[in-house]
Amino acid sequence: MIAWLEGRLLRKAADHVVVADGGVGYRVFVTRQVLEHLPPEGERVALEIHTQVREDAIQLFGFLEEVEREIFEALIGMSGIGPRAAVGILSGMEARELAHAVCSGDLARLCTIQGVGKKKAERMCLDLRDRLLPLARKPADERSADVLGDLRSALGNLGFKGAEIEQVIGAMRKRVLEQPDLDVLLPEALKLLRG
Repeated sequence: MIAWLEGRLLRKAADHVVVADGGVGYRVFVTRQVLEHLPPEGERVALEIHTQVREDAIQLFGFLEEVEREIFEALIGMSGIGPRAAVGILSGMEARELAHAVCSGDLARLCTIQGVGKKKAERMCLDLRDRLLPLARKPADERSADVLGDLRSALGNLGFKGAEIEQVIGAMRKRVLEQPDLDVLLPEALKLLRG
């Protein structure tokens, strides 16, 4: 079974790419998000691979990150969702956002994906919530970057200027990792700014 593929990107199409390695061209089905983030044709590319083996075909599905592959595998583990349908679902929403929508039961958000109606969205939430919960959480560095951006914006809205905001942000970076909560950090930042 192929789990990883690295080679030269020969061709991009609407739903797949062809990756050349060792004199062989591999057709790999990908989501719209993967297509948008791939380098130009002719450059090297590396993809996480899910290999689907059927009686009449062996198909490869490629992803830029392991989390995308894991969510894809969770989707195809549900009855009624095959690999092509899972690619369609992941083309409609970024992988971690999808995991978050499933885990929070956000049916309205899930129903914005083409091919996902209310019943399918409900079933996804019921069947996949436990499996996707670890994947829905953002890593700590992403959470802290989000909170720093929110803090920067809040201070700007309160009338503080760029240089003084950046000085406080620099002083609070370690604190943000310990406590990534804007409601706690904003009063602390205001104390620093007011001396």
